[in-house]
Amino acid sequence: MDLGLKGRVAFVTGGTRGIGRAICRALAAEGCHVAFCARTPEDVERTAADLSAHGARIRGGVADVTVAGTLEPLVEATAAEFGEIHHLVANVGGAVGGGALDSTAEDWVRTFDLNVGHAIRAIRATVPHMRTPGECSIVIVASISGSKPGPRAQYGAAKAAEIFMAGALARDLAPRRIRINTVSPGSILFPGGGWDRFRQQQAARYAAFVEREFPWGRLGTADEVADVVTFVLSPRARWLNGANIPVDGAQNNPTAL
Repeated sequence: MDLGLKGRVAFVTGGTRGIGRAICRALAAEGCHVAFCARTPEDVERTAADLSAHGARIRGGVADVTVAGTLEPLVEATAAEFGEIHHLVANVGGAVGGGALDSTAEDWVRTFDLNVGHAIRAIRATVPHMRTPGECSIVIVASISGSKPGPRAQYGAAKAAEIFMAGALARDLAPRRIRINTVSPGSILFPGGGWDRFRQQQAARYAAFVEREFPWGRLGTADEVADVVTFVLSPRARWLNGANIPVDGAQNNPTAL
């Protein structure tokens, strides 16, 4: 199926590892020009070189999305180079702090900023450069933790806020004919990721987690999430707006605890 992404321009936050890197790769494979950011210059350079093999134009930039004023210049430079931005993927996320009694108020603030704050900053920076009504779209990478409660409540609460925010912004952005949705991965296994480390360090607990929580007997892959994100961004999903799409293989509990 031709997703109609050839020649379009996408900006992806957190594009050098895991789900973000897979999204960049999937978009480039569809002929989409890709700009992305991450914190480590070496990772940005390496990822840009790898993505260029697909023949699309690639632009990598270094930014810590939690630091005010670092993301916006990259978005502006992308728009200046490519002329327009059609698609945004707010992929960066994570959690700060431990459980409810161990985490601090500052941990909650930082977790919300890393997820919700970064996403809205990326949206506010990118939307003015989405100039073709009906052709532009946004995906926030949320999590099934936003709807399936588990430990580290600050993370689940932040992801639930992202899901709610996308639904609300679908109405706010409707006059511009810009779509926005969330894609919510379950537990995703990729080299160097948290679940990969857990598998290596606590093999028995990992095996019990997989047997207990996954009907298909395995975790998901970054490519499986990326394929869904790419479709949702594309004009083939033109009537999908304000929705949350789980990509979890019917996973039960989102944590191994």
